[in-house]
Amino acid sequence: MTTLLPAAEDGAIPIRCVDAAGWPAVAAELPPLAAAFARAAGFEAKPGRVALLPGPDGALAGVLFGVDAAGTDPFAVGRLPEALPEGTYRLEGLPGDPALAALAWRLSGYRFGRYRERPAPKARLVVPAGVDAAEIDRIADAVASGRDLVNTPANDLGPAEIEAAARALAARFGAACTVIAGEALEQGFPLIAAVGRASPRAPRLIDLTWGDPGAPRVTLVGKGVVFDTGGLDLKPAAAMLLMKKDMAGAAVALAAAEMAMGAGLNIRLRVLIPTVENAVAGEAFRPGDVLRSRRGLTVEIGNTDAEGRLILADALSLADEEAPDLVIDFATLTGAARVALGPDLPALFTEDDGLAAQLTATGLAVHDPVWRMPLWAPYGSLLDSKVADLNNVSSGPFAGAVTAALFLRRFVSAAAAHVHLDLYGWNPATKPGRPEGGEVQTARLVYALLKARYAA
Repeated sequence: MTTLLPAAEDGAIPIRCVDAAGWPAVAAELPPLAAAFARAAGFEAKPGRVALLPGPDGALAGVLFGVDAAGTDPFAVGRLPEALPEGTYRLEGLPGDPALAALAWRLSGYRFGRYRERPAPKARLVVPAGVDAAEIDRIADAVASGRDLVNTPANDLGPAEIEAAARALAARFGAACTVIAGEALEQGFPLIAAVGRASPRAPRLIDLTWGDPGAPRVTLVGKGVVFDTGGLDLKPAAAMLLMKKDMAGAAVALAAAEMAMGAGLNIRLRVLIPTVENAVAGEAFRPGDVLRSRRGLTVEIGNTDAEGRLILADALSLADEEAPDLVIDFATLTGAARVALGPDLPALFTEDDGLAAQLTATGLAVHDPVWRMPLWAPYGSLLDSKVADLNNVSSGPFAGAVTAALFLRRFVSAAAAHVHLDLYGWNPATKPGRPEGGEVQTARLVYALLKARYAA
């Protein structure tokens, strides 16, 4: 990834951020050679435009970068690492939050290089005054680790590999990590076991704990479906192309946990990751099956492609048993949420109005946004079953994201607050700070929320 320098370096090349209104004044201040070159190159101070300015000796003496005076895109600086030659740079006249600009610079340098070499840009940035470089690095490194997990194809990332990632993270921070599998999983977490039993790669529940047992209890639950065929309700081929990302919820939970532990937040953190492969074989669970959950509720299977909510239900039941202060689950759960909000805006569900407002405001502040959707209780009747306590899918074609959230809500009752985040986990196209590929949406948001609430 691109590098941040915590202290000013002699000879750092200035990047002058300029908007259309300020461009005439900036042009008048430039050395005549640089101003003439910018005019000859047709530079306009429009957002995203870049001009490299020569000095008298022909060497690079400065950079012009067009910005929006309102700072509409706080990650706009993330365009620069690809546009600049190797060197050390400093920002001047930046609108908006300098910490987000530094983070965008770092995140734009991410490359997934497991299978072929993908050189990262070599431009270095002097951290703007007042910005905590160590904090930016911690966040960026956690995001990169999460992106790597989402980008890794299912042939190299199964439940065992997610377990290995969780154990490695626990070892870094002195956390405890236990794994429930085999007979214990079948007895204690029957929904997780049922979803994963058709795969030769055994399902499991990962349970990581860290922090002072007497501190506020925060539990993160991440959906870890390493690949989703749809089960016997088989997906069409086109719908399987990105199903390696169906474990993005697990990656988000681990990334948020890495940030929280790295910052030493005053919480007792628990991370629960039910991880399975939803495969097709003779042992696959079937439409029409009735499964008993850990909570005791019976679930009729209306569709085997709605498996994520099943494994989350058992994990949420375990989380709820210790009545934590806050439970947040992350999942690539429904296409309905994407139809409603698109790929960039995860859906937020919670009954806590104050928490919803704080999450929304924090998401905007850290450029990791969410949008609240309703837990509309009357739609709960769409999950009614004639043979079980509830069905895993709605009986109608509408409000799929809402009914999925209402399904999960049935498995949380003792926690002081519960948040469900339905996310996409993928950048369909490259944007500043967000290269195309896997993305740990809401991880930075949740870390910022926890930091605001529980800073040590």
